[in-house]
Amino acid sequence: MIAIVDEDKIQAQRREYDENATRQRAAILGVQYVDARPIEATIPLVSDILSNEEMYRGRMVPLIAGNDEAPYQFGITTQTPQSLVRKMEQEYTNDGKSIQFVMISASGFKALMHRYDPPKEIIYDDIKIAKEGDSSTIAEVSDTLNSVSTDRVFDFLLDQADKLGASDIHIENQRDEIRIRMRVDGALHPVADLDKDRYRVIMGALGSRANISSAAKGSQSGHMQQEITRNGATHMLNLRVETVPTMYGQDAVLRLFNFDESLLNLDRLDIPPKERAVIDEIISHPRGMVLIVGPTGSGKSTTLYSMLNALNTSDKKILTLEDPIEYGLTGITQIPIDTTEGSSFADALRSVLRLDPDIVMVGEIRDQDTAKTAIQASITGHLVLSTFHANSSSAAFSRMIDLVGQNPIFSTAIRLVMAQRLVRRLNDATKEQYEPDEVTKKWIRDTLADLSDMVEKPNLDDIKLYRPVSSEDAPFGYKGRIVLMEQLVVDEEIQKFLRGDVSDVNTETIEKTAKQNGMVTLLQAGVLAALRGETTIEEINRVI
Repeated sequence: MIAIVDEDKIQAQRREYDENATRQRAAILGVQYVDARPIEATIPLVSDILSNEEMYRGRMVPLIAGNDEAPYQFGITTQTPQSLVRKMEQEYTNDGKSIQFVMISASGFKALMHRYDPPKEIIYDDIKIAKEGDSSTIAEVSDTLNSVSTDRVFDFLLDQADKLGASDIHIENQRDEIRIRMRVDGALHPVADLDKDRYRVIMGALGSRANISSAAKGSQSGHMQQEITRNGATHMLNLRVETVPTMYGQDAVLRLFNFDESLLNLDRLDIPPKERAVIDEIISHPRGMVLIVGPTGSGKSTTLYSMLNALNTSDKKILTLEDPIEYGLTGITQIPIDTTEGSSFADALRSVLRLDPDIVMVGEIRDQDTAKTAIQASITGHLVLSTFHANSSSAAFSRMIDLVGQNPIFSTAIRLVMAQRLVRRLNDATKEQYEPDEVTKKWIRDTLADLSDMVEKPNLDDIKLYRPVSSEDAPFGYKGRIVLMEQLVVDEEIQKFLRGDVSDVNTETIEKTAKQNGMVTLLQAGVLAALRGETTIEEINRVI
């Protein structure tokens, strides 16, 4: 099972261990022990007794300012020199004052010193992503990251990645330095080249928070959460961590998932009206299967979770099976499945069906057993949502038939297969129109030649495209991303492939039939988006 890392719980456990160890040490030394946790945030500070430098050097902090009737009280730690304790006892006795020492933990001392000597807030420059060959920006960001204080560098890196809207952080060992890259809007950009000591700091933070070891001999997977505060609002980042040993050390990739549930909303995904109407109609039915296909980073999880949020009402029971859980959803029962430990989606699905769910989301259909179990669940009165490995909706449907076989009973189970990609959106404020060359025009006309009569066709006699233009707020000429969808609605004609009415079942024949019935392929959807000025042909060819 994948355990969700609770950083607060881990820190609380560490503090408890520190307090127990200090209590035992105090008993051995015959010194009164005090747990500072109830008082460290509220106890009045005692000024003009010890300087901050003296407190740091002696590992002690004044707790109570004494008077003629009450002793002065100091909190000491296991690192406080006994010679200093004896010296202060002698000095206070000579002055006719009473003094008392109590032992506090190192954690308690640190918390109190944060009040006596608050950390100086240093404002660092924001990270900028660089274009290929932009060595000056890389050097500038490198200097910033190398100058960030050791205890803040990891948190600063995560904060800046979140601010940039990055989906991934790549930490890569080179011969003499560490390369940092971030994936923003689906494209990987160089960010900085760091000193090796920065790598040790970052991997140390990963080690404590995500249970990752920089000395491991094999690949590792981990998980952590990070609270991000910006403009007075706080949200939670969920991070999936993957590492692999290389020639020069452990490379790491951090995948970032924003925990803001308000973003997981079909209304905020900018799905074209025609495709949105199909989704709304299909998921309104109480049974059937919906499959979403696409590579990593194509927005499958976001679309699935948004569907679940749309379906999440008090009269429905929704269960998910995930490896791992990427977003936490209120009101939905989410079950982690650790397939590396022998668990399987098929076994878990058979188990959860006994809990009488209305809707089940299966993280991924990977094998025949899971495929058949999911289809049977969809037939017996459940709406099943899942992802599948394939490049297109037609290829996914063909592969599914290979897994479950042609069976009339299954013909009405699958209702929608949807392939999707994310492409960068042109910045409307700066984009520039141009007329493409004749080769490009011919390619566009050929790509759209077999569009169904059910689809509105653009004017192909006067083809205009758009190119990105850089600006301060959009240095690459793009701003955000749009989703391209290829929807294979399983109608009567497509059902024939599952029933066995068609002997020659292959991707090409399925796609041809679906296009005749109104399906727009991913490539066609991309070209149409480029003609509308939403993206570029170059971006379409990069992604599809």
